[in-house]
Amino acid sequence: MAGVDPRELQKRIQLLKRVSLFAGLDDGALAELAQQMHRRSFRRGTMIFHKDQAGDALYIVESGRIRIFSPKETGEELTMEVAGHDDVFGELALLDGRPRSASAESLEDTVVFTISREDFMRYVRATPQFAVALIELLSNRLRHVTEYAESLAFLDVHARLARALLEMADRYGVKKNGGIEIDFDLTQADLATMVSATRERVNRALAAFRSQGLLELRGRKITLLDTHRLRQRIY
Repeated sequence: MAGVDPRELQKRIQLLKRVSLFAGLDDGALAELAQQMHRRSFRRGTMIFHKDQAGDALYIVESGRIRIFSPKETGEELTMEVAGHDDVFGELALLDGRPRSASAESLEDTVVFTISREDFMRYVRATPQFAVALIELLSNRLRHVTEYAESLAFLDVHARLARALLEMADRYGVKKNGGIEIDFDLTQADLATMVSATRERVNRALAAFRSQGLLELRGRKITLLDTHRLRQRIY
């Protein structure tokens, strides 16, 4: 993409520098990669890709939120991850050449950049720092999946919900009104897919947490008021 405006190019380079996967690349490599990226915009509720589709690109989030989920044959869904600004997703299918292992949907209006599989694999093969950073990313993914599986197997709904809320507050929390507000809209249906429970059970758990003074609900906004006591609820 030879015609990228210089100011736009610098914005892309700064985005890449904030992403740990690309932090080890030198300025020349970052500039080259920034030229090759393509911007895409998605409205809230848009499917970005579906499970079992061919994987042809890596995604870098400039703004917005994307949920990574696995659809079940029964129509239920299991949300495994929420990606936000400066996060990457979609790398696994590029590495093994197999279909997408999950689906991706925008939770709000979202802007991403894509890097083609060809360009991605070229950097993996040619740049040791990039390959090491990719291994670290995959290791973190594996740890997250392991913890998530343990949560589903060993924790009750209240504990699973407490863990999910604390994780989102840690990543997307904003200090506000004496608590930590999770900085994007969450429906009870969204939360249900994150903790593998019915919406009714999530509703009861939220009501219990609110009555205990652990959180506050305002529409689709959730503010954690006592993270220490909420964390104790996990164990």
